[in-house]
Amino acid sequence: MPRQALEACAARPAEPVRPLGFQCLASAPCSHYTLARPGSGTCARIPMFDVSNQIFDSTERNMENSHKAETTKKGVPNAPHEHTNELIHEKSLYLLQHAHNPVNWRAWNDRAFERARAQDKPVFLSIGYSSCHWCHVMEHDSFENPEVAALLNEHFVPVKVDREERPDIDKVYMDVTQAMTGGGGWPNSIFMTPDKRPFFAGTFFPSDDRYGIKGFKTILAEIANAWSTRRADIEDSANRVVQFLNREAAPQPGGDIPQQYAAHAVTLIGKLFDPRHGGIGMTGPKFPQSHQWTFLLRAWKRSGSQAALDMALKTLDAMARGGLHDQIGGGFHRYSVDEKWLVPHFEKMLYDQALLARSYIEAFQATGDPSHERTARGIFDYVLRDMTGAHGEFFSAEDADSEGEEGKFYVWSIPEVRALLSSDDADLAVDYYGMTPEGNFEGANILHVPVAPAVYAASRGMEQDELQKRLARINAALLQARAARPRPLRDDKVIAAWNGLMISSFAVAAQVLDEPRYAQAAERAARFIFDFMVIDNRLFRSWRDGQAGSPGFLDDYAFLANAMIDLYEATFKPEWLRRAADLARDMIALFHDGEHGAFFYGARDNEQLIKPVKEGMDGAEPSGNSMAALVMARLARFLQRDDYETLARGTVSAFAALIRQVPHAFTQMLQAADFLSTPPQEIVIAGPAGDPLTVDLIRTARAVYNHDRILIHFCREEHGRDLPGIIPWIESKARNDDETAAFVCSGFSCKAPVRTPEALASVLRET
Repeated sequence: MPRQALEACAARPAEPVRPLGFQCLASAPCSHYTLARPGSGTCARIPMFDVSNQIFDSTERNMENSHKAETTKKGVPNAPHEHTNELIHEKSLYLLQHAHNPVNWRAWNDRAFERARAQDKPVFLSIGYSSCHWCHVMEHDSFENPEVAALLNEHFVPVKVDREERPDIDKVYMDVTQAMTGGGGWPNSIFMTPDKRPFFAGTFFPSDDRYGIKGFKTILAEIANAWSTRRADIEDSANRVVQFLNREAAPQPGGDIPQQYAAHAVTLIGKLFDPRHGGIGMTGPKFPQSHQWTFLLRAWKRSGSQAALDMALKTLDAMARGGLHDQIGGGFHRYSVDEKWLVPHFEKMLYDQALLARSYIEAFQATGDPSHERTARGIFDYVLRDMTGAHGEFFSAEDADSEGEEGKFYVWSIPEVRALLSSDDADLAVDYYGMTPEGNFEGANILHVPVAPAVYAASRGMEQDELQKRLARINAALLQARAARPRPLRDDKVIAAWNGLMISSFAVAAQVLDEPRYAQAAERAARFIFDFMVIDNRLFRSWRDGQAGSPGFLDDYAFLANAMIDLYEATFKPEWLRRAADLARDMIALFHDGEHGAFFYGARDNEQLIKPVKEGMDGAEPSGNSMAALVMARLARFLQRDDYETLARGTVSAFAALIRQVPHAFTQMLQAADFLSTPPQEIVIAGPAGDPLTVDLIRTARAVYNHDRILIHFCREEHGRDLPGIIPWIESKARNDDETAAFVCSGFSCKAPVRTPEALASVLRET
């Protein structure tokens, strides 16, 4: 079953799964974010076990403004502690944050479930991640509470999972929570039998009854009582849940994806689009959903749809000017709690930086607007400064909280700004960043740009260059002062999939911006992955503190393989293309469903959970299948492998029924489908590396906004031994390379070689 609840119920408290927007897959209206089989016309919601003849619905909450809990334990303190549990032996920062709870936590492993069977206890599964604000709140409110701990320890086997280390577990049990409650988020709280069958689910539970909501202590007591007195009912509920999940996981009808589904997706996005503030939906929360904006940019390029271009640029501009964007430090927070992109949830995730950087680079390439370049460069500066390890690896996240308060690190008062800047610069900063004495966030100011920079500069009689120079000086001073504040916790876990996304973005930016240091950053990260996270020829999911985690999942292979193709096109080093081909080969062997097409999320030899996971819908990150389809399609052209193109088409086809129904939920998948439907274009630059003409021809090819081409540089002296072993046809294309030239083939026919940048630009405009 794909995760068919397209957007999570974002009623807080809980970190929502996905942004609000798409309500239901079924054609009939839904009152909840529920599951539906394609074409059924009805919404299915599985009932969770009723612990006291009244089902507790974890989505009925509105505690954002009424419940504030300080988080006292963000890292792993060095001082002695009263309690220490088995999590102290783990490497995950999230698990280590709970190592000194009075709860007898166990990691997800066979020993935990054997203990539950031996003691005849249900398992309480808590899933979260280190930078999750409401995970910290529930820890402080419940898991540090001795009464809660006593109930959990006596009646349950408590198990903790870091969703970033074990996304397979997270996906399965988030499906459960969404199906049972109509919503989802983190922390995800699941009660299950010792054989992992769930019967009750929710997200955040307050420790005590309050606001008309049952507290965690009440829930624990009722479930413990039911386990003793109503076991048959629990078993029946658990069996029905598993049956439902496996029924939903059954293969869907395949089929082709006609081109009109891309146009249909543009239309449906338009119906949900906020014309005033950009983004999907008229209310908060709003998420970046980066792949939607790259899809719209490419739809504009393909069809000339002005509506697609306008929606993409409106959203990218609004996000860049909002509080979602760290105006002085670069990078983006995870989502906005309001419709204006003003008040963010302050955590920063690596995957958001990677995907948004790619969106802004493509917007710059498509339009030439320098503001998009500045935004992208700000993201890269942030990642290199704050999210990069000693060996070039990229870290996973920064927390929302510091000193026990959400957002404290990022907000400002006017007196603070005036104390740091000259009078003129302070006046400009206060005005430009929309600061007020009363503030816009709990008495302080989230910096944002209420007036577009060009309009602001004109209204003040300034040239835009002058404005940008003054802002650079202001931002440098504020950033230096901010660096002295206590920082939010950084999770230095290295995740293969997210590093793949970031490598891709650096590699693409290196090409578009002609910035060698970005290519160098991408290469350093890639070498780290292959040096430390590939063990016995197997890619691992995560790495921290000298130790790899579990074997990699589909998105780890697919995202990294795509990154290696991008890195090859940025450096023209054959080793990276060979790495991509090797990853693709292993991805097929480990994950491909030869019977029904597409790829499973977990490998054949991974732990088997209560249902198989095969996802196609794109959420905060592209789905593994969307990226796998693109990888196979790109490699089919590089390597001239018809079987890879067949695999790519089969992957897209496996989700045809859902794509026809909700194409706007598959915007990354539709980009792969678009690549497959476009006549192949190959650009080969033959000539000595470093030769000025060779460099100019490469630069010309990279300047064109064309996501359907493949770009190869062949220098017989440098690549003659390695590249033909990967791309056998390359020598026939560039057999007469005594004279530097560009060879362009499109739609199975080739143009005459061209030998000037102007001639190449002309050919590319025509194809």
